[in-house]
Parts: sequence; structure tokens; C-alpha cells
Amino acid sequence: MAEITAQMVKDLREMTGAGPLDCKKALEQFGGDTNKAADFLREKGLAKAAKKLGAGRAMNEGLIETYLHFNKRLGVMVEVNCETDFVAATEAFKNFCRELAMHIASLSPEYVRREDVPEAIVAKEREIQTNRAVEEGKPAAIAEKVAEGRMAKFFEEIVLMEQRYFRDDSKTIQQLMQETVAEVGESIQIARFVRYALGQGDADSE
Repeated sequence: MAEITAQMVKDLREMTGAGPLDCKKALEQFGGDTNKAADFLREKGLAKAAKKLGAGRAMNEGLIETYLHFNKRLGVMVEVNCETDFVAATEAFKNFCRELAMHIASLSPEYVRREDVPEAIVAKEREIQTNRAVEEGKPAAIAEKVAEGRMAKFFEEIVLMEQRYFRDDSKTIQQLMQETVAEVGESIQIARFVRYALGQGDADSE
């Protein structure tokens, strides 16, 4: 077995944010292979994050982050909650809030979560997509399935949590939030946002 040095543990901690004992065990498990150990710890952290996100914990702390475009024609305000003021003060949490505000400015979501979209809007879009599939010659039963598939794209365009992260389209905002939860070790939720664009009239808000 490869010798696990203090420097190896330190390097792995810097890569993953995991505790020293977890880093040492992961390095031992993978024979000193730092990359494999890092992948394992990230997956472990994301699994824990998923549990935390569904734990129903009270989240009364957090930040209200703002973004103002350089020409002052576009602005965003977003509220992100966490469990403690300690986590709210961490650079990881603050960076997530900053990135979120810039993402909202860039991709113009209309709602935070899929369940926030009014049922009337969902029903209307489903009807449009079903009729479109029928017009393309699909049988009625198939048209409904095609429409459901297209609804996923519809939600991705307007729902913040399902949008692709503007800096890295290999992950969604939901996944970015899970990574942040894994890093800070605490539940996070995006409460609401508002996006103002000059000359747009009513602001986009959720």
C-alpha cells in the first residue's frame, strides 16, 4: 500500500473541502491515487447534499445578493437561504449567491421551481405541444408522449433550478446548488428573485 503523507491529505482537502480523516481514508482506499480519491469524496459529498436538501430543515439565514450590469440597464436581486449565519458568511455560499445573480441576469428564468409555474400556463403549453405533434402526423397516443418530452425543454427554459448553469452547461442550477451544499455542509434554498431590465415594464420576479 502506498504511503499516505500529510501533504497528500492536505492536497486532497484543498481539492474537495472534505475533512482530514475522510481524505486519509479515501487515499488509503484508492492506494494513494489523489484523483480517484477526490472523485469518491465529491460523490459522497453530493449524496450527503441530496439528503440535506430533502431534510426539511429550517432555513432562516442567508443573503440577498444583487447584480447590476455595467451599463446599469439590467439588475437582479435574489434571496438565498441557509441554516446558520456561519454558513452565510462563508466564501462558498457567497460565491454561489453571486453566480446565481449573474446567471439570472444572463438566462432570464421566470420561476424558481417547476411547481411554481401556474397550472394554467403548463396546461396551455402542453396543449400547444400536443397539437404541434399531431400536426406533424403523430398518432394521438404518441403525440402526448412527444408533448411530454418537449415539456422538459419548456421547463428548462423558464425554471431556474432546471436551467443549465451559464458558465458550465454540463450541470444545472440544481446540481450547482447540490455541490455548494456538499461544500458548506448545510441545506440551501433559493427563496425568490427579481430581474429588472430597462424598458421592459414589469419586472421578472418569483
